[in-house]
Amino acid sequence: METQQYDFGMVGLGVMGRNFLLNVADSGFSVIGLDKDDSKATALEKEGNENVKGATEPEEFVKALKTPRKIMMLVPAGPIVDSVIEELLPLLDDGDVLIDGGNSHFTDTNRRMEELQGKSINYLGIGVSGGEEGARHGPSLMPGGSKEAYETVRPIFEAAAAKVNGEPCVTYLGTTSAGNFVKMVHNGIEYGLMQLIAEVYDMMKRGMDLPNEEIHRAFTEWNDGELQSFLVEITADIFKEPDTKVGKGFLVDSILDKAKQKGTGKWTSQVAMDLGIPIPVIDAAVTSRYLSALKDERKQAAEILVHENSKLKEDKKLLKGELKNALYFATIITYAQGMALLKESSTEFDYGLNLADVAKIWRGGCIIRAKLLEDIMASYHHQPDLMNLMLDDHLAKILLQLHLDAIEIAKLGFEQGVPMPALNAALSYFDAYRSGRLPSNLTQAQRDYFGAHTYERIDEPGTFHTEWNKS
Repeated sequence: METQQYDFGMVGLGVMGRNFLLNVADSGFSVIGLDKDDSKATALEKEGNENVKGATEPEEFVKALKTPRKIMMLVPAGPIVDSVIEELLPLLDDGDVLIDGGNSHFTDTNRRMEELQGKSINYLGIGVSGGEEGARHGPSLMPGGSKEAYETVRPIFEAAAAKVNGEPCVTYLGTTSAGNFVKMVHNGIEYGLMQLIAEVYDMMKRGMDLPNEEIHRAFTEWNDGELQSFLVEITADIFKEPDTKVGKGFLVDSILDKAKQKGTGKWTSQVAMDLGIPIPVIDAAVTSRYLSALKDERKQAAEILVHENSKLKEDKKLLKGELKNALYFATIITYAQGMALLKESSTEFDYGLNLADVAKIWRGGCIIRAKLLEDIMASYHHQPDLMNLMLDDHLAKILLQLHLDAIEIAKLGFEQGVPMPALNAALSYFDAYRSGRLPSNLTQAQRDYFGAHTYERIDEPGTFHTEWNKS
């Protein structure tokens, strides 16, 4: 193989790696992919053009790349990333760029970046969103790390990224692990939105006894309005998919109700707890996936803790409108929580995030792309230091208009025995955030009573302690 022939290299030729590499090739760059599975390297060459090469040996792969080498890894997060780096490192030269495109935990990215900096190897952590289709035809890319290193790969990533109004859905986000952190929060928001949509579906199916055809029509109509998004679009599609295995009915009804997860939602909740930023919708979504896994327990509980359904009195057509508004209300709240976490993390970890840019690159290619992101981008353009999206005049007005419908749907959930933890979390967060006074004064009194933890007063600065119940 001729040396220094290829512009860009990929380690890991699974679904995401292969498709992203073919995307880069279609964008006009010569590419080479490395995978120890010979069948994957061969399949890459068969599917690609004359500028695509597969390799199975690291030495052959590295020698074939132009310098400074630009090598992306799309392998499972964790120890595998470290093993790939360890194998490639002796073959690399000063100034080469290694790129982690997996869902690595941001602390791992910080560690690897520090270790490689001492060896004069540039390291970038990049979030990639869009699934198989996005990787092949244009994902949203969230890069963080060295700005100079990013500039060496910027033309490739801008060419391969999704485009919205001609603008690529990629931009340099910030220092160190900013890219992986933003992708983690993206996934947390994704958890929240998926749970909200599932709750609305559950209300339609169990609470309102609507057939799949009508649920399909409702989501299709909603996707033509302010709720337009990738997740709402694919949800509409799901309800028209037939179950070809049994030859009747719809596939969605034959799928086991146990949701799996890869951990990024849990990481989002954990980091938010560490930073003291409330994200209760995302927390509820993570908890709901754990609850779904308790299938046998739930079946047992359904026989013991029987819910006596009340007869649905509301007009179903009216309810569908309220459901749409409740979903839109909670969707705004979910984005608000995710963006508030990004704002705090940018300060805490010195990322230097521009939240308008984050919203901008989420508008296309990624799983949480939505029409709402245009409003979110505009909010941060207007107020770059906005503490919370709910404080934006335009979005605050929308939330106040939708609030009562969200309450009605939450009440209906309790009446019908349809759990709606994410919607309820959104409502409670909204009410707590707009409360000038919360009952935490009592919490502080209790802490001081049993543990002498002290408290502050509203009329005098300083900390105080009381010997309770001594008078």
